[in-house]
Amino acid sequence: MDRPYTCDVCHETFRDTGRLKEHQREHTGERLYGCDVCNKTFGRKSTLKVHQRIHTGERPYCCEVCKRTFRKKAVLTVHQRVHTGELPYSCDVCNKTFSYKSDLTVHQRVHTGECPYSCDMCSKTFRSKRNLKVHKRLHTGDCPYSCDVCKKNFSDKSSLKVHQRVHTGERPYCCDVCNKTFTELSNLKRHQRVHTGERPYRCDMCNKTFSDKYILRVHLCTHTGERPYRCDMCNKTFTELGSLKTHQRVHTGERPYSCDVCNKTFTELRNLKRHRRVHTGERPYSCGLCNKTFSDKTGLTVHQRVHSGERPYRCDMCNKTYTQISSLKKHQHVHAVYINV
Repeated sequence: MDRPYTCDVCHETFRDTGRLKEHQREHTGERLYGCDVCNKTFGRKSTLKVHQRIHTGERPYCCEVCKRTFRKKAVLTVHQRVHTGELPYSCDVCNKTFSYKSDLTVHQRVHTGECPYSCDMCSKTFRSKRNLKVHKRLHTGDCPYSCDVCKKNFSDKSSLKVHQRVHTGERPYCCDVCNKTFTELSNLKRHQRVHTGERPYRCDMCNKTFSDKYILRVHLCTHTGERPYRCDMCNKTFTELGSLKTHQRVHTGERPYSCDVCNKTFTELRNLKRHRRVHTGERPYSCGLCNKTFSDKTGLTVHQRVHSGERPYRCDMCNKTYTQISSLKKHQHVHAVYINV
């Protein structure tokens, strides 16, 4: 098709002068078309028309497979790739494929090192405008996404979506080796290294290797002594942000994880999982020497000391040793009583 009209800024070509003029407004910033509801302005009449559907609720494009509707035809086209599996955009460096051209553009910056978006408050740079926008909320404290079940707020939509699976029980990512399921794709990928034995992250101080980059980062704190996360209520410090958030529930009284059998609540998801075994009778941890089973990993670890003879907890007053820290603390109370008499 003949496209005789060329933009003198980016050299994109067009069929007629009307389309060229509309396009050139992207470079000049001119926005001629205004929404009569919210006064937002646009450079293209077609973009205004799509925007107005936010106010009217009109969603004229419908997916034939799942009946989901969309305001834009282009968004429907991309959505349909969920059903077809089509990933038309391919990275010419590593051959990774994407359903969105914009996702490919952002991904390619992994190879080039380009981080064109900079935070004007701390100068940290980002590969995508979206990541910069989410990052800025750390400075502003803005958490615009709220869970409609527990009212917990989040700075980005994807974190809210993952959180909501706590309430729905949805675990959409499944390991094709052992069928274990996960709420997040990143957790599935991390888990799969258990089967492959892959440990791609190495500590340059002790050469210990790890299956996950985050675990390496936490491990490095054992060398540096760094505990970067501080509770603003009691000044206790932590090596992990997750540990800080869990700790803060001591102060807030928040117990977001609830047992659907007896309604008992917990500060941590792992404690809820452990508790549920009281109802199911599940004992997934087995001793390799005597086949005794346990409902939690800690119980197995303590039991195995019966076979190994290990007694890692030592009283600093009489050198008596114990297999459990709780037994040591109980013993130390005896010394405390005598001292106070």
